This record gives sequence, C-alpha cells and structure tokens, in this order.
Amino acid sequence: MVKSREWSRKTREEVITLHRKGNGYKKIAKMLNIPRETIGSIIHKFKAKGTVETLPARGRQKMLTSTAVRYLKRRVEKSPRVTAEERRKDLSDVGTEVSAQTIRRTLRNEGLHARTPRRTPLLSPKNKKSRLQYAKSHVGKPQKFWDSVLWTDETKLELFGPMDQRYVWRRKNKAYEEKNTLPTVKHGGGPIMLWGCFASAGTGKLQRVQGTMNSLQYQEILDDNVMQSVTNLRLGRRWTFQQDNDPKHTSKSTRAWLQIKG
Repeated sequence: MVKSREWSRKTREEVITLHRKGNGYKKIAKMLNIPRETIGSIIHKFKAKGTVETLPARGRQKMLTSTAVRYLKRRVEKSPRVTAEERRKDLSDVGTEVSAQTIRRTLRNEGLHARTPRRTPLLSPKNKKSRLQYAKSHVGKPQKFWDSVLWTDETKLELFGPMDQRYVWRRKNKAYEEKNTLPTVKHGGGPIMLWGCFASAGTGKLQRVQGTMNSLQYQEILDDNVMQSVTNLRLGRRWTFQQDNDPKHTSKSTRAWLQIKG
C-alpha cells in the first residue's frame, strides 16, 4: 500500500480553523488546494481525537533498537561466518531477546546476506605479493596477448577448514574479501590429480596424473598434450606457455626440456 502524504501541522490547523468558521469541505479544499477527501480525514480525526498532531503508528514495532542493530552489524562484519542462531545468543547475553529469523531479517535489511563462501587458493604472503606483481606488470596487455596464452596447471582440491561451514554474511560485491572466502589447498583427500590447460578460446586437453608427479612425468604430460591443445585452440605460431613456479615446473631438467622444445 502506498503511504499517503503527511500534511504539515500548520496546514491541518488551517483546515480546522476554516471549518470552525463554517466553511464546507469543498470550499476549504479549493482554498488550500488540498483534496476534499483529505479535508474530511483531517476534520474527522480532530473530532475523534481532539488534536491535529501526528499520532503514534499502530503497526508492528521494531524488535531491535538502533543500538542493537549497530552492535549486530559490527559483530557480523568482524566475524561473517557465525550463524544467526549464534548471533541471537550474543544479543540474549546483553539482554535482548529476539528470534534467529529476526536476526536474519535485520541483517538482510542492512544489506548483509547469507551467501555460500567462494573457494580460493590458500596463499602465503609471499604468494600474494608475487601474484599482485604479476597482475600489475600485465594489466596493460592488449586482448590479443591474452588470446594467445595457454594456461596450464595440476590440481587436487580438498576443503581446508570447517567442513560444515555453509554460509557467510556479506554485502554485495564483497565475495572475494578474504574473510568471506573458503581457502582450499592442493594436497591430500582428493581421489585423483589432473593436469589441464585452457586459453581464451576454450579448454585444452586434460590428463590424469598417475601417482606423485615428478619432473620427468611432467615433461611427458607436456609432450603428450601441449602442442595438440595449441592446435585445437588455434593459438597460431606466436603463443605463450604459462605455468606457475612449482618445483617440477622450474627444475633444471624441465627448463632444459622447454629450451629444446622451443
């Protein structure tokens, strides 16, 4: 329902003054340029309540005070993984009794929504610094350059941290803030390890890694898959082979193999 316009106290007093002088609803409406129905409403309220003041709303009152809402927001922004039920207990400890559903509704109204955390690699400060430097040095590269890059890597993922963690409370466009992500690591747990590659044109070949990969096995995988993927993805003659700094990738024998293959 659309809320009706709230006329000023001065205007409402003028309506009552004109009415007491014997003016009819239609005449008052024309004099003050106010709808006739509004004139009737103001006069009816004055006769029933004896005032033109704005009376307290009869609607449902807020369960949480503004102070409690600020407290709740601070706690959630600091620890986004805590559930609404745990936040309900926090408020109960400081004397405010509300339901978990009220907590959820309040947080949504404040722009904080329960979302599944994005999974991101668990990175050391050194890794983060290296990745940032790489991004800065390549940010100005044209699209043509990126279209000619073949990205390669191996992966075997498992969750790192609480397995029962399902949601985080976060704002829109804050998915990749570190506190809102779920770190993953590339060891243990997974049933298989895979080597794969892709370019802007699509995905290349995918190969299962048998046992623990060493430099020799890595070179064999590259020999079997890279050039065929380059052909399938139509990267042309001038393309860039991209890998990370895994010891298998940067070993003396692998560097020599890459040199021989040009």
